[in-house]
Amino acid sequence: MTPVSSDRSATAEDLRPLFGESSVVFASLAGPEHLVTTANPAFFAAIGARPGVPGARLADLAPELADQGLITRLDQVFRAADPDTGRYARVVLGEASFDFTYEPRRDAGGEVTGLHLIGVETTQVEHAQRLMAEHRALLEQIARQAPLPEVLDGMARCIENLAPQEVLVSVLLADPDGRHLRHGAAPSLPDFYNEAIDGIATGDGVGSCGTAAHRREPVIVTDIATDPFWADFRDLAGRAGLGACWSTPILARDGGLLGTFAMYHRAPRVPQDADFALARVFADTAALAIERHHIEQAKAAAEARARTAHDELAEAVRAERELRAEAEQRATAAAELATQMRAAAAAQSAVPHPERCQLGGAARCAEPAEIKVADSWGDAAWGCAAHVEEAIINVRSVFIASEALGGLAAYVNR
Repeated sequence: MTPVSSDRSATAEDLRPLFGESSVVFASLAGPEHLVTTANPAFFAAIGARPGVPGARLADLAPELADQGLITRLDQVFRAADPDTGRYARVVLGEASFDFTYEPRRDAGGEVTGLHLIGVETTQVEHAQRLMAEHRALLEQIARQAPLPEVLDGMARCIENLAPQEVLVSVLLADPDGRHLRHGAAPSLPDFYNEAIDGIATGDGVGSCGTAAHRREPVIVTDIATDPFWADFRDLAGRAGLGACWSTPILARDGGLLGTFAMYHRAPRVPQDADFALARVFADTAALAIERHHIEQAKAAAEARARTAHDELAEAVRAERELRAEAEQRATAAAELATQMRAAAAAQSAVPHPERCQLGGAARCAEPAEIKVADSWGDAAWGCAAHVEEAIINVRSVFIASEALGGLAAYVNR
């Protein structure tokens, strides 16, 4: 296991290992047969021929050039005998691409005796253009708020295609508490492996990713079979056919843990500068995507809370209106009842005052009639204090109607 430091800013120097150095090839060709008289070592390396063999026909040294039209172009420039007819043509030699220029060679009398062939390798330029295009596409996905799994999956596949050697990419996302890592994307790893590591803890010695998340720094494991960090996951990695893994923490702008970005290899391997460069570039891209996702989640949660608060406020206003309407209805009903009671009391005021209690029922009551009671229907009667109290308790809407005794005061002071 080898930890390495990380700088989140990807400079031009960081990206240089991704593209390497462009090479220039040169060959001097003689006659219409295009015999190679002199050439630099880079030329022989590009066409896969043994250097230092002058006099051989270019078409014999590199037959694939004829299929790409280069020999035909050489013939045209040789016959034209005009240096202005030189032109550019892209040619692929092995796994490298070149832009070639053809210039006529002349003798002292001005006759064309051969050609100069100059080629500049463009493989690195094409690689850089492809990386920029892929990276721009990812940024466009992030800008249009594409789902995070879609962005991370596309990023993983992009890295796997751009890496100089076979690599399997995995992105794990940190839980809000930063104590566990969840599956984010790993399109080329087997499902059983992704399911097994989904939810692993962050901590020192917990594989490459758990350790990188805990330490907040890249962790390089060049041989999973022997590294102590993989003791608990060695059998799992063996079943998945994994031999090496280096993991880079994905950090937010404030230094908080967002997740990890891991590059797996089938066999034990030491990372190259190009691997570190890819990790730096895409760890930052992943951080941008994850932070944007968190911002959108927080925005959606805030909007949901605002909608809930609005709905609750609307419900409270509705309930308050209903209570106010109900209170107004009760007040109106109470006012109407009071009016009815006053009218009933006035109607009964002229009724003669009996001598004995009228509230005793069939058994009669011999007590003096002291208090007058009435109800809202206009019925009234005189009774003793005991029966008046019983009537008030048991008969709805009964009230004391004796103005002489002060209404309720007569009951209180009985």
